[in-house]
Amino acid sequence: MKNVILSLFLIIFISLNAQQSPDTLRVMSFNILHGATTKGDFNLEAIAGFINKYHPDLVAMQEVDFKTNRSKKYNIPLELGYRTQLLPLYAKAMHYDGGEYGEALLSKFSLISTENMALPHLPDSEPRAAQIAIFETSNGNKLQFIATHLDHQRDETDRLMQADALAQRFKNEELPTILAGDLNSQPDSKTMKKLYEVFTKPADKKALMPTYPSSGARICIDHILFNQPEKWTELSYEVVCDEYITDHCVVVTTLVFNPNGD
Repeated sequence: MKNVILSLFLIIFISLNAQQSPDTLRVMSFNILHGATTKGDFNLEAIAGFINKYHPDLVAMQEVDFKTNRSKKYNIPLELGYRTQLLPLYAKAMHYDGGEYGEALLSKFSLISTENMALPHLPDSEPRAAQIAIFETSNGNKLQFIATHLDHQRDETDRLMQADALAQRFKNEELPTILAGDLNSQPDSKTMKKLYEVFTKPADKKALMPTYPSSGARICIDHILFNQPEKWTELSYEVVCDEYITDHCVVVTTLVFNPNGD
């Protein structure tokens, strides 16, 4: 009888410990215009100040310069990491102007693993990349974050190839994953429909609001998506347009991740 009772206690203990706690994450997508502003000056303090205002846990940044001449040879991810006290990570897409140009992310969490995924493109097109990071929250939830910037040309060929590469890579992904960035694609485009095969866009109507340009936004091309929608609850979604800091509006969403599902 004593062994039966001990076994029952053990089962209950294991069951309780298997139920991990939810995490609330504030996620931002920010095209930083290589550290410049719409007035043509160079103002990392303004960019960092904007980020700090929203206290994000994760930031996907696009148009990020790394020690280029036009950006005064600054290591922009490192500079913004210092100013926001978030962990910076940079992914080169190409060499440019005496330095490099690509994507970056900022994270409140230390990172378990990272990868720079080169995205396909036509021979004469600008290279693009996806910065992938896996991290573990203080509640013990292991999550994945993808920061990317898809091709900007009017023709959708490159974007479709890039979206397909991402869809193929993450279609069977077991880790809960957020994808954020300037995707240069409107919600009803072929590119987004390809991504929707794997990722879900927040249901909030604000997720369809125009994000470009920051002065009189007309088209929605900056997005935050996630897989395993049954494990995410959307608390808020904002499109914030600052006409000085960058030519894109910034997207900020607050999500609750529940590892146990609904």
